[in-house]
Amino acid sequence: MQLFGIRTRLIKPRDNLVDATLDALNEQRLSIEDSDLLVFASKAVATSQGRLRKLSSIKPSETARRLAREYELEPSFVEIVLQESKKIYGGVPKALITLKNNILTANAGVDRKNAPKGYVVLWPKSPHVIAGKIRREILEKTGKRVGVLIVDSRVTPLRMGTTGLALGIAGFEPVRDCRADKDLYGNSISITRHALADDLASSAHLVMGESDERTPVVLIRNAPVKHADKVNPSSVVIPTEQCLFAKHMAQKPIRETPCNRFIEDSQ
Repeated sequence: MQLFGIRTRLIKPRDNLVDATLDALNEQRLSIEDSDLLVFASKAVATSQGRLRKLSSIKPSETARRLAREYELEPSFVEIVLQESKKIYGGVPKALITLKNNILTANAGVDRKNAPKGYVVLWPKSPHVIAGKIRREILEKTGKRVGVLIVDSRVTPLRMGTTGLALGIAGFEPVRDCRADKDLYGNSISITRHALADDLASSAHLVMGESDERTPVVLIRNAPVKHADKVNPSSVVIPTEQCLFAKHMAQKPIRETPCNRFIEDSQ
């Protein structure tokens, strides 16, 4: 598998993201081939959609003010998070844990990073739909059938730092069901599915970076995925009652190991 970071011009509201990408590919002497994947940073997609909010234009509610005091956030920022979230479960200083698009994420995807000063950028609207639209536009302009991913970063429970998250998916199967397979010892696999879209999102996230790299697109070649015109992007979602983390978030631990034992095990 090969990954090529695509440096584009600075994406602005109402820019045509496909045109900007094709221009950048041409400048870097790269071309698109059938069955390639094109991975787009969610902020570039959202910015092209005009999904920016000016903080000074927001009137915070009393709920936003209370949460802002509790979690050391700006009230106008919290108000936007409230508007973008389906649920808010709590948080830590500078971040709320929210449910957005059936994804547990920090601040409902609302972010100051890589947004103009005084603004925040939101998640793209209808990311699976826009991924399909981008895919069709690429086919019209290049004649190539590709897969498309829209990605953002996320945090993982009890792990430091960010990895990639697939927000929008088109043109390839995002999950591989391993339950009919055998392991190295011939044992049947009972529950494992391979989150291909999220793995690919993380590989692209590594190339994109998290600051001023200006690499909002990654071309992936020879990805181990099954391409298809019609896919079910909702297959990446697991119901709450089946989720190892979400089902038990509000429950007390059934067993708690003393800290000194944990330290010994870690060493």
